[in-house]
Amino acid sequence: MTKKKRVRRLFSVKEELLKKSRESALAAVQIFNNPNITFKSETYVVLMIIAWTYLLHAYYREKKIEYRYFQDGSKRRSFDRTKHGAFKYWELERCLNEKRCPLDRPVVQNLKFLIGLRHEVEHQMTTRIDDLLSARFQACCINFHDAIVRLFGESYGIAKHLALSLQFSSLAQEQVDTLEKHPGLPGNVKSFIRGFDGQLDKDDFGSAQFAYRVIFVSKTVNHPNQADQVITFVKADSDLAKNVNAAYAVVKETERPKWLPKQIVEVMKTEGFPRFGMHQHTELWKARQAKEPSKGFGVQVAKAWYWYESWVNEVRDHCKANAEAYR
Repeated sequence: MTKKKRVRRLFSVKEELLKKSRESALAAVQIFNNPNITFKSETYVVLMIIAWTYLLHAYYREKKIEYRYFQDGSKRRSFDRTKHGAFKYWELERCLNEKRCPLDRPVVQNLKFLIGLRHEVEHQMTTRIDDLLSARFQACCINFHDAIVRLFGESYGIAKHLALSLQFSSLAQEQVDTLEKHPGLPGNVKSFIRGFDGQLDKDDFGSAQFAYRVIFVSKTVNHPNQADQVITFVKADSDLAKNVNAAYAVVKETERPKWLPKQIVEVMKTEGFPRFGMHQHTELWKARQAKEPSKGFGVQVAKAWYWYESWVNEVRDHCKANAEAYR
């Protein structure tokens, strides 16, 4: 096999792994959000483990790190195979234990929790655990998007395909407080959760990458025309936010940066794409139907359209993919 063919095969296999990885993650979220499915958590865990496994396989392949099991021989490696002759690739836990794993420690701990949970539930039926563990499932989804974008680029992200990640059922406080409030939960699952959480250090347990927690505030409205709200956004500099445990997420009010088309074109030119102009930008957003509200790439303010950072990244990826035409 020539060097060019080897490079082409390396690229095609990586792309196929990333495609399947994204599809598995999207399927996990879509199933979790389906109101007609009650076997949510177990299905979500299995599909997200597959998604993360393929993602790390793609990363190790790109970095030329061998992710197949093998034995060192006197002259050459001997690769482990299944009884039908296929290579044995690393499972997710082996990928996470690799010293060159690119993920942050809380992300690794979140995934190891999901792996352990899968081991506990795959051999017996469980009661509904969606509400109990939703913070960890939410973190897993957000972590996946962040990781695939950081490692392979904005175009691989899944956020733009989802109105929001995981939906929540109506919760009462007694549903989510403690393990003891879930009497139907199998003893092995309770024991696993206690044991896993007990060995985590404070920083990992409190990280939003391990469990994405949101404050729910009971509120009685003061105005007759104002609807009751279950979720309240707390300003980051408020007294409540300062006194909240670090494990919880506080929403900080920020104004998203906005870009005019002319500014985007100027940025692309400074980044080495002098032939990318206003005409090319217009053709691109029309081809991508980027002004559709569901895509979240920008906003109409008065009579002007402003683009968000996510669209700037899309344009940048497009210019890089067509560098010969724009340089």
